[in-house]
Amino acid sequence: MGTPAFAVSSLQKLVEAGHNIVGVITTPDKPAGRGLKLAGSEVKKFAIEKGLKILQPEKLKNEEFLSELRSLDADVQMVVAFRMLPEVVWNMPPMGTINLHASLLPQYRGAAPINWAIINGEKETGLTTFKLKHEIDTGNILMQQKITIYERETAGELHDRMKIAGANLLVQTLNGLTKGTLDELDQKDIEKDVSKILRHAPKLSPEVCKIDWDKNVNDVNNLIRGLSPYPAAFTFLKDKKLKIFTAETEETNIQEPPGEVISDHKTFLKFTCENGYISV
Repeated sequence: MGTPAFAVSSLQKLVEAGHNIVGVITTPDKPAGRGLKLAGSEVKKFAIEKGLKILQPEKLKNEEFLSELRSLDADVQMVVAFRMLPEVVWNMPPMGTINLHASLLPQYRGAAPINWAIINGEKETGLTTFKLKHEIDTGNILMQQKITIYERETAGELHDRMKIAGANLLVQTLNGLTKGTLDELDQKDIEKDVSKILRHAPKLSPEVCKIDWDKNVNDVNNLIRGLSPYPAAFTFLKDKKLKIFTAETEETNIQEPPGEVISDHKTFLKFTCENGYISV
């Protein structure tokens, strides 16, 4: 079960590993491009290439869909970047439903874990496979893998590394489940030992994307990296929205007020922050 390119890598690895994919569940086709023609998800495109059975339910509680899902007689369901599932779906297969999440749970539960880890200046993140249950991203952990966040890495670059590592972790998890060698770990046991406050990863809003020049240069740069290439951090320049995808930081004592634009109109453009400059 999956939709974007992040999920394609996992499906591809499962196919390459020889697992019997009895069905692929993805979102319905949506209008896309200038002509707004209906287009399938990235997962659907890959599934068509491999000749896999595809289900595209509008509603996950629809009895017609549930009947077809039961008829697949799957041993286990694997979820990567999909929708919230009702219990009637995630509780269906005998081996349960396994989710791949792009953080070291219980940290960064939510829709945008890759973005928020960079925005918050983390040096390390990771991947988690866990069993679904009622509350979002709280199920028992099966496997985890730590991932270093590089100093200048953007969310897009980290995403591309994590989708490959995540696919491998998902295959390892399925192999371990099949052999019965995995021990489930209750997230509540980890939360007791977490030495710092749990951070969350809510959906990114326009308010989050607007740059606050009153902050220090590192915080602003982390925001730019964490939102690049999508949805992108932005500011306004002469009443026009300016999206910023990469920047350089310069920590120094400044005389200008935060948000001041400095440029020679030819070779450089920079904005003042609390403790220096952000060069676009």
